[in-house]
Amino acid sequence: MCLKKITTKLLFGSGLIAALYSPVSLAETVMKVATWLPPTHVQNAVVWPTWAKWVEEATEGRVKVELEYGMGHPKSLYDMVEDGVVDAAFSYHGYVPGRFKLALGIEQPLLASSGEAASVAYWRVHEKYFAKANEHRGLRVLGVFAHGPAQMHLKVPISSLKDLEGKKIRVPGGLPGMIGERMHITPVSAPAPKAYELLQQGVVDGIFLPAMEQKSMRLSEVAPYLVLFPHGLYSGSLSYFINEDFLDNLDPKDRAAILAVSGEKLSRMTGAAWDNADLEGIRTAEQAGVQVLRLKDNDPLAIEFAKLVSGMDQEWLNSVADSGVNAKAALDEMRRISKEFEHQ
Repeated sequence: MCLKKITTKLLFGSGLIAALYSPVSLAETVMKVATWLPPTHVQNAVVWPTWAKWVEEATEGRVKVELEYGMGHPKSLYDMVEDGVVDAAFSYHGYVPGRFKLALGIEQPLLASSGEAASVAYWRVHEKYFAKANEHRGLRVLGVFAHGPAQMHLKVPISSLKDLEGKKIRVPGGLPGMIGERMHITPVSAPAPKAYELLQQGVVDGIFLPAMEQKSMRLSEVAPYLVLFPHGLYSGSLSYFINEDFLDNLDPKDRAAILAVSGEKLSRMTGAAWDNADLEGIRTAEQAGVQVLRLKDNDPLAIEFAKLVSGMDQEWLNSVADSGVNAKAALDEMRRISKEFEHQ
């Protein structure tokens, strides 16, 4: 064999060995995370990138997070993560009726005025009370959170809740659907990303969603009226979850690192980010000429709503009576933690 060929083989071999044992080649485990909201939404523009940075720093670059879009309806993500199609995701509990009964406790009207306060209360109560019921069976829960108070995005103005009777309103499942029943609206079921299309095409007369969607989903273009209740209509319940096998197959120190930057830290950060996005949404609405009605607790419409939802907490308590969980204590604790947090 000629010297040139021998030299080439030696160089190739040494290069291959260097590549195999280089820090880069040993570094990365890519965590595939499914998301169902648009790229401009605060969840994808702020929350996921923040957590991804935490994960990468905590694992010293050994685990990186990669977002996957277009994975279908968010209700399917629980099964997709459990089956290992993707490694982790988040979703809204109300999209799977009947499964997450305890999770709807945080959605109770008038419970909290901010997503951050509700999310902190929710995580602590989930860990103390709800986790034992294993509603997320087959999945490891990384965090739970509540979005900021849902508000009314409407095509027509209202002066009373009676003005909504018979109107077609997009509402998610779970407790918001129960509120819709009490309002005698005509409910329309569709995932949140369809909101703009539903309003633009006249399929619905209104949407119940956080104020942020005036900007992130451009509802300011198709919903000229925004009604802001002082404590919102409800706080939507969502969770982060990860495939157990993916987590267990990591180096133990990386597994511990990921869990350390999740839990209350992730839940609180999400609630705070969504709150900030709500403020941006309101500013966007005002700049776009949307008529924003800011209600106070003593305004007739707010009083009417408080009467409308009276007793819903007891209905929830009745629905989870067989859960083996002290739901009354959990609800009282969520309310107490939320109020204490808001007054810090």
